[in-house]
Amino acid sequence: MMLLSEIPFMWLALIAMGFGLIIGSFLNVYIYRFHTGKSLQGDSHCLSCATPLRWYELFPVLSYLALRGRCRTCGCRIPPRYAVVELFTGALFVIALGVAETIPALLIIWLISAILVVITVYDLYHFIIPDGLTIALTVVVAVWLGYQVWEMPGLVDTLPLRVLAAVGGAGFYLFLWRISHGTWLGFGDVKLAFPLGLLVGPSLVFSFVVLSFWIGAIISVALLLWQRYGGGQPALQIRTTQLTMKSAVPFAPFLIASALSVFYLHFNVLSLFTW
Repeated sequence: MMLLSEIPFMWLALIAMGFGLIIGSFLNVYIYRFHTGKSLQGDSHCLSCATPLRWYELFPVLSYLALRGRCRTCGCRIPPRYAVVELFTGALFVIALGVAETIPALLIIWLISAILVVITVYDLYHFIIPDGLTIALTVVVAVWLGYQVWEMPGLVDTLPLRVLAAVGGAGFYLFLWRISHGTWLGFGDVKLAFPLGLLVGPSLVFSFVVLSFWIGAIISVALLLWQRYGGGQPALQIRTTQLTMKSAVPFAPFLIASALSVFYLHFNVLSLFTW
């Protein structure tokens, strides 16, 4: 089986970014039409005037920049979310090159990344994590673990501990959900924590949990400061209402950012307290 290290990294990065931008464009369509009854096979069109988009308006990011973020026909503003999702997906696909050693492993990690992008954006806009997405993520993470065991059979002995650690991580969020009566985080976040815990592994579950709260605090404060002093809304705005310290903020993006940081960087919060 060909190893990715046998291919020049520059070519790999260009392919990964290009493919990620294309997948990000598809994810935008999927997110918009998910649970709406609309077919994914319909033509892309302006959300304001319903004019079908021409082929040259479908290039990820480039078309958005060329059109200056506005519809060619009616001039209405195109949400910058679309370009952000495409760029973010492309970046994740490139970063995955630092973890995967073979093409099958890379494809699995790309699929995990795509599902996490959908969950992040959907939760930001709807404050809910569909069970179908969590189940799909769990299945793909299980496939990732199965592939690792197939590559290194000795890892099969670590699977029970990995599952136990994931249950423990999700159990902690369940505890917070119960004592707060669902005001601190939603039950969907509790369910999402299980596959994310499986992904990061037993040695980093603690870091995953702690880092999710650190990231949540940093981003929440940054949003409040941006809202007050930045004079505008971020590209992936949470809601159109004014944010306050008591506002409900979706927690899934913090969970996912934490899990990806730990998975890709092997960041261990305990290392910050060792001398």
